[in-house]
Amino acid sequence: MTDDPFCLFDTWFAEAKAAEPNDPDAMALATADAAGRPSVRMVLLKGHDARGFVFYTNLDSRKGEELVANPEAALLFHWKSLRRQVRVDGPVEPVTDAEADAYFATRSRDSRLGAWASDQSRLLDSRATFEARFDAMSDRFQGGDVPRPPRWSGFRVVPRQIEFWSDRAHRLHERRLFVRSGALESGNGGWTESMLYP
Repeated sequence: MTDDPFCLFDTWFAEAKAAEPNDPDAMALATADAAGRPSVRMVLLKGHDARGFVFYTNLDSRKGEELVANPEAALLFHWKSLRRQVRVDGPVEPVTDAEADAYFATRSRDSRLGAWASDQSRLLDSRATFEARFDAMSDRFQGGDVPRPPRWSGFRVVPRQIEFWSDRAHRLHERRLFVRSGALESGNGGWTESMLYP
């Protein structure tokens, strides 16, 4: 047992990476627009530490626009093989340009070109149009580095609370809830742990 939710997450995440057959870093990301209309999709966790959980996207995508208009989000990790879930919610903040540049540089060249070619979440008249745009970007950057597009970056979900859910027989599940007791802005303070009825 631990009173630090990040240590517990590290343990569970390591076990998920060993047990899950596909994408243990996949998480559902829920956002809402300025009017409160919700939206959810799967994204990949690309970094986590005591500051929060990081993912990347096109800032002009639906999720990017929603996070600018309403900078709150919820995450859900579901590791079916382990019969576990982790829920996170809190405000979001943009990652630094240095963080975004460093992560973007780790992506495959084709993924970097795709970030330039895609108007993510916008209507597309045909697959051929997208492939032609990809080819144009390939020609544009031929023989050179593919820098991060100006409208591509990341967000960090700064947890206000983290819930760890474990499956138990007869639906008598275990739910541990950690709520931040310090100021989110400073990252100071600790966590208060409670149990929840299943």
